[in-house]
Amino acid sequence: MDINILLFSDFETLDVFGPVEVLGRLEGYKLRYFSVNGGTVISRQGTEVITEKLEEADFSGILLVPGGQGTRSLVNDNVFIERLKEVAVKSTYCLTVCTGSALLAKTNLLNDKKATSNKRAFEWVKSLNTNVNWQPCARWVVDGKFYTSSGVSAGIDMALGFVADRIGEGKAKEIAHSIEYVWNLDRDNDLFAKLEVVK
Repeated sequence: MDINILLFSDFETLDVFGPVEVLGRLEGYKLRYFSVNGGTVISRQGTEVITEKLEEADFSGILLVPGGQGTRSLVNDNVFIERLKEVAVKSTYCLTVCTGSALLAKTNLLNDKKATSNKRAFEWVKSLNTNVNWQPCARWVVDGKFYTSSGVSAGIDMALGFVADRIGEGKAKEIAHSIEYVWNLDRDNDLFAKLEVVK
């Protein structure tokens, strides 16, 4: 199954490459990088990634949508949101990191579903779609095929959680050990929500 990573200008680097470090260790899964128009996309931190055109994706795969400063303008880009919706509907699973859930919320696919986002941007994300059941204290949230995670490094916890759900907790722990990462297994244990005093 392909893992389709949808990129855009000013995406947050770790939002992508944290989960990629985890998911890239799975056999039988191919990582592919896409953007709406293809070509080179540059992250907020200046990382350049060569992408394929989104129309070339196998939409039945796993979709990964990062967050970052680029989401601030993209939430108002109707063309991008429609393309995202098209891919997300057809995807077997859809994973978002940080404010990537803001983009997904704009498609209305999260309506009446539980979801979370970066707690430092939580009020802004909530304001974009009040029909989502936003979870103020969650490292990551699962509702059906949708996985949403909190800020930046939470994407690693979510990716490990996804592996645990699909393949088994043992495999997730094996990957966490291999990358020397202390995995937060409890998706409701969100220290940063408490630090930000999310209401």
